[in-house]
Amino acid sequence: MTRSGERTDLERTDVLIAGGGPVGMALALDLTYRGIDCMVIDAGDGTVRHPKVSTIGPRSMELFRRWGVADAIRDTGWPADHPLDIAWVTKVGGHEVHRYRRGTTKERPAFAHTPEPDQMCPAHWLNPVLTRAVGIHPDGPLRLRTTVDDVRQHAEHVDATLTDHTTGTTGSVRARYLVACDGAASPIRRSCGIDAPARHRPQVFRNILFRAPALKDRLGDRAALVYFLMRSSTLRFPMRSLNGSDLYNLVVGVEDETAPRIDALSLINDALAFDTPVELLGDGEWHLTHRVADRYRSGRVFLAGDAAHTLSPSGGFGLNTGIADVADLGWKLAATLNGWAGSQLLDTYETERRPIAVESLNEAHLNLQRTMRRQVPPEIHLDGPEGERARTVMSERMQQSGVQREFDAPEIHFGLRYHSPVIVEDPGLPVRHGKPDAAWRPGSEPGYRAAHAWWDDTRSTLDLFGPGFVLLCFAEHAALPRFENAFVERGVPLTTHRGREGEVSKLYERSFVLVRPDGHVAWRGDNLPEDPAELVDTVRGRPRLPWPSGHRRRGDLRR
Repeated sequence: MTRSGERTDLERTDVLIAGGGPVGMALALDLTYRGIDCMVIDAGDGTVRHPKVSTIGPRSMELFRRWGVADAIRDTGWPADHPLDIAWVTKVGGHEVHRYRRGTTKERPAFAHTPEPDQMCPAHWLNPVLTRAVGIHPDGPLRLRTTVDDVRQHAEHVDATLTDHTTGTTGSVRARYLVACDGAASPIRRSCGIDAPARHRPQVFRNILFRAPALKDRLGDRAALVYFLMRSSTLRFPMRSLNGSDLYNLVVGVEDETAPRIDALSLINDALAFDTPVELLGDGEWHLTHRVADRYRSGRVFLAGDAAHTLSPSGGFGLNTGIADVADLGWKLAATLNGWAGSQLLDTYETERRPIAVESLNEAHLNLQRTMRRQVPPEIHLDGPEGERARTVMSERMQQSGVQREFDAPEIHFGLRYHSPVIVEDPGLPVRHGKPDAAWRPGSEPGYRAAHAWWDDTRSTLDLFGPGFVLLCFAEHAALPRFENAFVERGVPLTTHRGREGEVSKLYERSFVLVRPDGHVAWRGDNLPEDPAELVDTVRGRPRLPWPSGHRRRGDLRR
């Protein structure tokens, strides 16, 4: 320490993560799972004062299953018997126009697509789970009330200045790579000169957080997870139950920022059909932007989560897109740091994930526009036969428009496909760039997330994937030892699993399926390749130079 209290020592880590929200902590979980040192820097104190995130999508839950926290997320407190329905109402507790019934977490049917259906877990429940799993400094890599104040790139590393706002001290950290998970405004993205232009008109909303202890009981069997209001141009957005008990968030549109601000309690009362005790907890404006960064990489700096893309919350794709970002990036960083990645592998992070962000943004915007453009006849608010007829017609119209797609879109969660140099396209199939339809089920087409099926009584196929590459074999082949040896010679981790004839083999369609560490299919075929070394070099990001005999392995930076 100097006399002024500033730190002069230089800390070292493999990966510096700027931002300790769910995406930053998910990356820390993935890197730790792969044995990679990391440091997570977050300016907050770990407290979520106005939770907005509440639904963890099925693909994110699959990844949390891999990282060992899915059970903890399921156990955070959402009531197993609370309806997961989506209701469109004139007022909450008033006339119901349409209901999409989704059962409860206890009684909904098993999902064919996944062993991990979506889970209700608002941010003030999720953050403590992830914080405990990651660990707060000095027992873990997460440092709270700390900021990244300066980033300087060099040929072999990144140097950053950190300020600990609890102690007032500053210090420096040297990392092999830096991942910016520092939000939509992302100072690090801006410092790299990366633009994220708006794709649609920005909009302003208010999030009103309130407690209504008696509301659930008053609603009885009319309770739902989400209530879409059909009141006015400002009250046509969701009111969502955040804990299945007494905590709610009401989204209100702001059409004219210069108009007098309507009192939050008045808006809540207008949204409810009856008087009930209400405690206002928070009322904040937020600006919806639709952006995807022009680039996801600048040298040794990568973007993930909101730093890379911001989407409409309609459909719940934002957080889940960010978590899938780090699942793609994490194994590629680990492969590079462990010395077996080719020189092109890290570049494929942008190649694979940026198009997914664009597709997800477009889908979320369609969901938002469906709500914004919906014409609401005034008759639906009437009592009596005329009102009933109007609501029936409106419900049929909504059903035909596919209104439930916002809440049931497996082809979005599981059907977005990677096209990149490290994916070997199946020559037996046409390259399909569009989204599959709703009846589609994941299989083993290259680029897609490999399908879930029950490998045995307790394990999903997804439980086989993660640490390294996995070869699923549904036939015998004399060249299998030579195939496995090609991975060994290049230091690429590979595990072979032999399956039997049955549901899994039919679903996977080919005799041999190679799955990457992130669970996406890299290659498949009915015969093993004649030159397995060429396949290995392709899927690891073929190096431009011969394998160097003195290649430095992970950890050399600290020597």
